[in-house]
Amino acid sequence: MLGQKDKLSATTANINVLSEGTKLEGDLKSKGDLRIDGEVKGNVITEGRCIIGVTGQIVGTIKAKDCDISGKAVGDVNVSDLLLIKGTGKVDGDINTSKLVIENGGEFNGSCSMGNAISMKKENVQKDAQQATG
Repeated sequence: MLGQKDKLSATTANINVLSEGTKLEGDLKSKGDLRIDGEVKGNVITEGRCIIGVTGQIVGTIKAKDCDISGKAVGDVNVSDLLLIKGTGKVDGDINTSKLVIENGGEFNGSCSMGNAISMKKENVQKDAQQATG
């Protein structure tokens, strides 16, 4: 039993969850993965994956390595690897990403820049995080 608890703690240690019904005003920064099921009014910056659940909403800029959107994002989305807009997802803002998948039913309103020219290196994400709080 003790070994199982240690394994669970190790796998969930870097996942941050903002539950449905929770509202956050201000910038949110993380080195690990984020799951947003509540509302964020501010910039979201993570070195990992940002997941916006069906009930989730972010009003502000998103900067992440990967991003899955099932809820709503209002603002620019900057993703260094894969941006997935699911069938229930909606993005109102400009997108910069290397790869983009929009499922049937997903919505996107804005402009999109794609390809290997998008740079979200760790140094750039950290610099952006410092500027957002600065």
